[in-house]
Amino acid sequence: MFSRRLFLWQIVLLLTACKTAETSKLGKLSMGVVSYGEDDRSIEQYSPLVDYLQAQLKTIIELEPAYNEIKALEQIKRKNWSLVFAPPGLAAIAIFEEQYSPLFPLEGVEKMRSLIVVREESPFKKLTDLKNQTMALGQPGSATGYSLPLYNLYGLTLAGVRIAPTPKTILEWIDKKEVAAGALSLADLERYRQNFKQTNYRVIHSSSVPPGAIIVGPMVELYQQERIRKTLASASQNTIQAAGYLTNSRVPEYKALMEIIAKVRPLAGKIKDKPVYLHK
Repeated sequence: MFSRRLFLWQIVLLLTACKTAETSKLGKLSMGVVSYGEDDRSIEQYSPLVDYLQAQLKTIIELEPAYNEIKALEQIKRKNWSLVFAPPGLAAIAIFEEQYSPLFPLEGVEKMRSLIVVREESPFKKLTDLKNQTMALGQPGSATGYSLPLYNLYGLTLAGVRIAPTPKTILEWIDKKEVAAGALSLADLERYRQNFKQTNYRVIHSSSVPPGAIIVGPMVELYQQERIRKTLASASQNTIQAAGYLTNSRVPEYKALMEIIAKVRPLAGKIKDKPVYLHK
C-alpha cells in the first residue's frame, strides 16, 4: 500500500512540475510596432518593456518595427506578430478580421484626431474647397491618414490622390506644393512639423478617433494571453509610460471605426494620380 501511495504521489509531483514548466515559459514572442522608418527611436522607447517582459515571462521578446501601416498589416494578416502596439485602424482590422484580442489602450486620446491640413496661405477653408485638387493620404490601415479622411471626402471630385509612405512625407508634399492638402493625425502633425520650419500648416477639418491598443494574436493560448496581460499591468510606472499604454482605462470600442474602414475599402482601386470621384 505504501509503495502504491508513493507511486501515485510521484505522478502528481511530476504532472505538477510539467504544468509549472509549461506555464512559466511562453517561447519566443514577436512584438510589432509601426516605426515610419525610425527604428532606433522605437527600440529606445520599448527596450525597458522588452527587458521586463523577457525577465518576467522567461522568454525571448523580438521587437519588430514596421515601416508603415501597410507593412504592419501584412505581419498581422500572416499572424507573424504575437503582440502589437497598434494604432486605431490596425487595431480595428486585427480585432474584427484577424481575431486579435485587445489588452490595454494606448495613450494619446487627446492627440488621436484625424486632420486634413493645408499650407497656411492657401485659399482652402473647408473640405468642399478641395474639389479638383490633389490630396495626399496615408497608407491603407491608417484610420487617421486614410480611412476617416476618405470617408469625410465622399461626394468630392479630386484631381488626384497620392498615397504617402509616412506622415512626414505628407507634410513634405504639402511643403513643396505637390499636393493641396494632406491627412494625418494630430500627434504626427505636432511630431513632424518641426522638420518644415519654413511652412505653417493649417487644419481645415478634424475628426475624433479612438486611441490605439495593445493587442495579442490568436496564436497565443488564452491562459498565456492572461499571463501577458497581468505582466503588462504589473510593470513599473516608468516602463508603462515609456511604452505609452494605460492600465486603468477601458479598451476602446472599434465597431464604428471598422464600419467606416469597410465602407471606404472598395475605393482602394480608384485611388490614383488622376481625377477621382469619391462616392458611397
